[in-house]
Amino acid sequence: MPHSITPDSTPADDSSRTISQVDTIKSEPDTQTQDISMADAPSPAEADETKVNLEDLFDDEDSDQEFASSAPQFKSEEEASQPAPIKITSKSTFSDPDIMRAFYQRLFPFRYLFQWLNHSATPSNDFAHREFAFTLPNDAYLRYQSFPTADLLRKQCVQQIPSRFEIGPVYSTNPRDRKSLRKASTFRPLTKELVFDIDMTDYDDIRTCCTGASICHKCWAFITMAIKVIDVALRDDFGFKHILWVYSGRRGAHAWVCDKRAREMDDAKRRAVAGYLELLKGGDQGGKKVNVRRPLHPHLDRSLNILKEHFQTSILLEQDPWAEEKCEHLLNLLPDATLKAALQKKWDSSPSRPSASKWSDIDTLAKSALSTSKASKELLEAKQDIVLEYTYPRLDAEVSKKLNHLLKSPFVIHPGTGRVCVPIDPRKVEEFDPLGVPTVTQLLNEIDEWEGEEVKKGEKKMQDWEKTSLKPYVDFFRVFVAGLVKEEKKTGIKREREEGGDPMELF
Repeated sequence: MPHSITPDSTPADDSSRTISQVDTIKSEPDTQTQDISMADAPSPAEADETKVNLEDLFDDEDSDQEFASSAPQFKSEEEASQPAPIKITSKSTFSDPDIMRAFYQRLFPFRYLFQWLNHSATPSNDFAHREFAFTLPNDAYLRYQSFPTADLLRKQCVQQIPSRFEIGPVYSTNPRDRKSLRKASTFRPLTKELVFDIDMTDYDDIRTCCTGASICHKCWAFITMAIKVIDVALRDDFGFKHILWVYSGRRGAHAWVCDKRAREMDDAKRRAVAGYLELLKGGDQGGKKVNVRRPLHPHLDRSLNILKEHFQTSILLEQDPWAEEKCEHLLNLLPDATLKAALQKKWDSSPSRPSASKWSDIDTLAKSALSTSKASKELLEAKQDIVLEYTYPRLDAEVSKKLNHLLKSPFVIHPGTGRVCVPIDPRKVEEFDPLGVPTVTQLLNEIDEWEGEEVKKGEKKMQDWEKTSLKPYVDFFRVFVAGLVKEEKKTGIKREREEGGDPMELF
């Protein structure tokens, strides 16, 4: 039996938030009253000090190397008196403040996160005016945080050790300065990646192996199918190139479409793209959830070709969705009364018949039960709709429709599992194992246990993440970011000047 990730006492993952939320959701009773959303804003002097060249921001030896072991080395005046650093042990938990501080000090790839959000080798407002939102250990929620440089973002993470942080849009002005503006209307979101959220709980009515926050290898196939379908649609139908898929850390995946054309979409265009990819419209518990016109749209026809194989293996064999009395739902999705009666009689006489056999029974009995070509055509269409109902992506479309939505950052730690929210290579999506993604405590132990060669004098120092199982994920992200920055540099101003029309005018 495959192992499952079981839910714990941690609240359900709310991976996306909207601008309508208050700056602070909750704080502890003894916390001093303050404008927490403006906490730790850099002073003008500090801001001036950060206006430096990229080479000064990121030299070959990252600042992460100032810490000599995975045991936390961030020292305040109070910590300086501690007799010895804390050691990561088998009893350590990922939610320990010292564990999270060590993670931000040693492992989080701030350098590449900066380059990803900045879109350039030269520091710009694409990063400096970007909103970050922090969830602190006491559940306080800090909105409208912003940072001129990656080093300042890193410094705040090390100081405040957020359990996670989220990324919002680039604003018309620095988010920290929004309250000083004469007109509130001048503070508005300008750009943000087009994002998609797939959550396993949306499949609870059709998956039979797990429910809620639990997942296993069987039901992860739903996420695999969704990534394959959405990724090819975004690339082939919309022409997007820079699509970053990220594991949510527990039961889902996020997509970040990073092309400039996607980042500049207004809400109307985002709604149009989400609507294009949305198929299931709901309905009652036993009702039909897929009703599409014929002939099938090329996107749906292509999706069916992708999903047919998964339907045979992941659905019929592994999920067995119509076992015993559950076959009633399948009967309700078939159009011909004579065929349904014949199937009902056969299945009543063999209640333990597996779903794969019941699916084959439909065609076998149809040969004698259906007398017209019209009935045969309706059955074929009904079977296509059933395949789509059980395999087509189920998106949280609201996340995609608004420019001002916040979404959990790549590489943060999921608060419920301790796993890192790592990138997923869509070209190897079927090889991705959510249960094999490293946890924060595992990674810190790997640093301490690393026995590689010592760095020789004059050579580039090895980063701590390179000593761990996080390395392939950071390497993938680094290559992705390099491609995005190269594209931005190549097309930049020239493309804005020469672009004759809006590629999204069809919406």
